Amino acid sequence: MAAAVKDASSAPAPAAPVEVQAPACPILSKINAPSDVRALPESDLPQLAQDMRDALIYSMSESNPTSLGGHLGPNLGVVELTIALHRVFESPKDKMLWDVSHQTYGHKLLTGRRERMNTMRQYEGLNGFLLRTESEHDCYGAGHAGTALSAGLGMAVARDLKGTDEHVVVVAGDAALTCGVSYEALNNISESTKKFIIILNDNEWSIAKNVGAIAQYLNRIATSPTYKGLHEQAAKFLKMIGGDAAVKFAHKVEEGVKGLVLPSVIFDDLGVRYYGPIDGHDIGQLTRTLEFLKTQDEPVILHILTQKGRGFEPALKQPDKYHGLGKYNIQTGATAPAELPTYSEYFGKTLAKFANDNQRIVTITGAMPTGTGLVHFGKVHPKRMFDVGIAEEHAALFACGIATQGMKPFLAIYSTFMQRAYDMIIHDIALQNLNVCLCMDRAGLSGDDGPTHHGLFDIGYLRHVPNWVFMQPKDEDEFVDMLWTMTHYSDGPIAIRYPRGAGTGAKPKESPKLLEIGKAEVVKHGTQVAIFGLGNMCALAEEAAKLLEQDGISAAVINPRWIKPLDAATIEFFARSVDVVATIEDHVLHNGFGCAIIEHLADAGITTPVVRVGWPDQFVEHGSVGTLRKKHGITAQALVAKVKAQLAKKSAPKPATVSAA
Repeated sequence: MAAAVKDASSAPAPAAPVEVQAPACPILSKINAPSDVRALPESDLPQLAQDMRDALIYSMSESNPTSLGGHLGPNLGVVELTIALHRVFESPKDKMLWDVSHQTYGHKLLTGRRERMNTMRQYEGLNGFLLRTESEHDCYGAGHAGTALSAGLGMAVARDLKGTDEHVVVVAGDAALTCGVSYEALNNISESTKKFIIILNDNEWSIAKNVGAIAQYLNRIATSPTYKGLHEQAAKFLKMIGGDAAVKFAHKVEEGVKGLVLPSVIFDDLGVRYYGPIDGHDIGQLTRTLEFLKTQDEPVILHILTQKGRGFEPALKQPDKYHGLGKYNIQTGATAPAELPTYSEYFGKTLAKFANDNQRIVTITGAMPTGTGLVHFGKVHPKRMFDVGIAEEHAALFACGIATQGMKPFLAIYSTFMQRAYDMIIHDIALQNLNVCLCMDRAGLSGDDGPTHHGLFDIGYLRHVPNWVFMQPKDEDEFVDMLWTMTHYSDGPIAIRYPRGAGTGAKPKESPKLLEIGKAEVVKHGTQVAIFGLGNMCALAEEAAKLLEQDGISAAVINPRWIKPLDAATIEFFARSVDVVATIEDHVLHNGFGCAIIEHLADAGITTPVVRVGWPDQFVEHGSVGTLRKKHGITAQALVAKVKAQLAKKSAPKPATVSAA
């Protein structure tokens, strides 16, 4: 029997949204510089921490009319640490480096940017990461993991050479220890400087749950009941007796305890004195410990334990979701549902389906199972999904090894992060002609994340490397066709780039089709202009063609599909038959797709002029995609203007020449 259908009119009306006012923040409202933090009585610090959490939760929520969301969880987790750092050290004289720096919203609150927090990640507003050009308190800009230890060591060595006395403090999450470059720095610290402070912020998460032996090692330290008990006893003894002698005694006790309880403390073995673990949410303990560490004439590392998302229940329950997200409801933590599936979702779910029938498919990511969509693959094929942590070089080499054994690795890494494994792209994948499938998410502009995350350089760094096949889809349907084609391609390395978020909404076919390698799609024929719209720019190419035709100019539209190899026949056919060739791409113009067209036509001896639309030779700021495209001329209107200007040149009468008598 069919279920009865309820009368919609009898259904209860949805509850009206509760309006949430901006928090008063009585202590935070008085903080305009780090000196104000140092001047506060200690009794005000818990309220300052609460004010900071209230301000962060509100500023990134939908209750703030200007909110674009942001990195909520990481910032809530380091509130007390941020306060303690600014209590003990004097910024900007003392240098504070934050690895990745997505957890520095609280630092911005305390360094004169409180009134601008409602501009976070907006065009011409505060950046979601540190920027040296934004504040004197941002001593080092970042956006990628694992960079802070090496940069901080460089600052410490420069200080030593200059003979100055500032402190250098590096805050790195436990995920930074999955980066090989962090160990390269640790290997050099003890031989390079005698005064250097590292704070290891251990919350067990980077974006996803941290993986690997290092994460397990730190967990053993943090959870060892024997070590914890002896550590607490030593601390009580020190407090009871007091004085330098007690400090030295407790230090020796810790040395012995660590040697007995733990197999090895690798930091001590590397010449960096280890302290901890301590509660990263106890401002008093943090402050006293940092004051002590300031006096040490040797490199030190302080291991603190924190909760990602502390103070906001939804963020505590889902640390990966609340690592970085759009605006949300303060009462429920709910975010607005996506209107369309993203390319990342299609990627993970589609590969999971393909892998049902193809046992050779394996997937690899670098701490981005959610961001790349591979979380969907992992649910279906957990033994064939590998998250190697923030270790792109290792991920690429790992894929190489798998490929040598006849398996088919799909390496899913953001375009901007794949830059870190460039040597492997050439020396290991391409040189050995291995069948690695490189899937570069976030290719093109990444909007409000800014220049550290814009994937605007991958065509330039990949198209000139031998053996690679490289493509970009115009929409989601073609994306699935390209993934299907990748699963069937076995002649060497093959790569695909695709943008952040959703595409045009083109629903994939029930059965994907194989695409011919190096064969473009002619979307529309025309006789005067040929517009090559690469990937997600194909829609703008079609829009430009319509605008041109309104002015009586016949324009063809070609979806190139292939960055390498180019469809030489189609390019040459149109270049010989039209007055102007135009290209538009979501990539920098230098060494981009338009350059490839120009090079090909020059080699073929075809002189048809080429106009190009793409990103300029500069690091593009953060802001909404629409705002930045308009500012930098990545629009159909800008393309039309360039085409018309070139046509006008071609039709202009040539000046008469006068022969000499």
